[in-house]
Amino acid sequence: MKPETNLPAQDWLYHLFASRHRWLSALAALALTVSLAIAGGYLLAEFNPLYAIAGVAALGLALWMLRDIEVAYWAVIGIACLFPFASFPFSIGFTPTFLDAALGALFLAWLLRIMSGRQQRLETTSLGGPVAVFLLLALVAFLLGLGHAPLTSYVVRHFAEIILSVTLFFLVVNTVQEPERLVRLVRALVICACGAALLGIVLYVLPDALTMQLLSALRPFGYPVGPGVLRYIRDDPTLAQRATSTSVDPNVLGSLLNIAIAITVPQIFARQPIVHRRYLWPMLGIMTLCLGLTISRGSWVGLGGALLIIAVLRYRKLWWLMLAGAALFLLLPQTQQYAAHFVEGLRIQDLATQMRIGEYRDALTLIGRYPILGVGFAGSPDIDTYIGVANLYLLIAEEMGLVGLTSFLVVMVVFFARFWRARTAAMADERLEPIWWGLHGAIVGALGGGIFDHYFFNLDFHHSATLFWLVIGLATAATEIVGETGGRGGRGKREQAFLLPARRT
Repeated sequence: MKPETNLPAQDWLYHLFASRHRWLSALAALALTVSLAIAGGYLLAEFNPLYAIAGVAALGLALWMLRDIEVAYWAVIGIACLFPFASFPFSIGFTPTFLDAALGALFLAWLLRIMSGRQQRLETTSLGGPVAVFLLLALVAFLLGLGHAPLTSYVVRHFAEIILSVTLFFLVVNTVQEPERLVRLVRALVICACGAALLGIVLYVLPDALTMQLLSALRPFGYPVGPGVLRYIRDDPTLAQRATSTSVDPNVLGSLLNIAIAITVPQIFARQPIVHRRYLWPMLGIMTLCLGLTISRGSWVGLGGALLIIAVLRYRKLWWLMLAGAALFLLLPQTQQYAAHFVEGLRIQDLATQMRIGEYRDALTLIGRYPILGVGFAGSPDIDTYIGVANLYLLIAEEMGLVGLTSFLVVMVVFFARFWRARTAAMADERLEPIWWGLHGAIVGALGGGIFDHYFFNLDFHHSATLFWLVIGLATAATEIVGETGGRGGRGKREQAFLLPARRT
């Protein structure tokens, strides 16, 4: 099977609409025509012409995404980083989000690739089995949970989004099989995260009234409005403000920057960084500054753990940067309030930390009552308990029980076992090695931050779950590339033996 990059991206629609299977070409043309007619008529009837123009532009973008699956990837990454909570200004039984549409286009592009014969074999990797078991257990827990909680459109939609995010892993390992595409997607993720960080800093330094006005202007896209868009420590305006960018919650923004910085830092030591070095340092500075302004202590701890692992196992010079950063954080007058807030959290002295301790106790009570498969995703059967805790692992245990949590931990154990086995092969590829370390470091950061936050498996934060499983997929794809080929960036002989030749069109 030849790498996909051997086939020009602009030929994608040709292979769909000019397929040797006439039924496929006819079906695609009919679906496109009907979609354009319905969407155009609906927009003209229900909204002003400006919405109709925007709708046509969106359909054009959708066609571009179907033409080139990489564009669909860029749309998913861009929306998840820069516009994560945006929804369309209309309802189709529910209000679809921009991320729903982008993910739908991405999966449709993959499906059409399979139907047109461009992909002859589905890759799973050794991590695919544990991920599939985790998905199956999530479905079982969801169905069992409906025995004590009503099924609502909200629960159905958001649970489906979480399942779609986890399934993204399989899409990534099947469509990111060339070093060039891996580099481009990781670069896109870093650039978009930096854009979110820059926007967060700008909104932070602007006058509060102007910031509130700008963020409230996003109301047509489902964003909150009013003074609540400005966030402070303990929601007290007399204390320090916290950066949010367009992520609504500062901890959500912190979780994004936790991942992005962990991916970016190894590029400092790369001979061929994914971003030119003259831009790399400013981008890293922007993301680090914005992470500091979020005052997201869980993300700080997660990122610290990721950088510690990277420094111990590979880039020893990183120790000096970490020590310099810690010294500045502790000694600069401008950071004293943030340092004091961090220490209060470690000592469990502030109200937010004490509330989290209370959540942990309540979560353990719920898990103790329903230890095997949890209570599902719709709600708790007991009036004195609830689903929701600022801890990734306790949240999974609440919803999927200890069996589900064990399944998730098995996925992570297999993931890092693959990492450990492939570390020598990764060193043979000078360009991919920093990317490989960064992607795995990002998961370390996410898991560390998950001790204090819950965004990577929360029904309300679809984009965070999407980013988490996207990075797992990219890290797995990177391991496949460097592990099976000895770092040469091609397809391994063992894998080629199980692939059918690509169909000529």
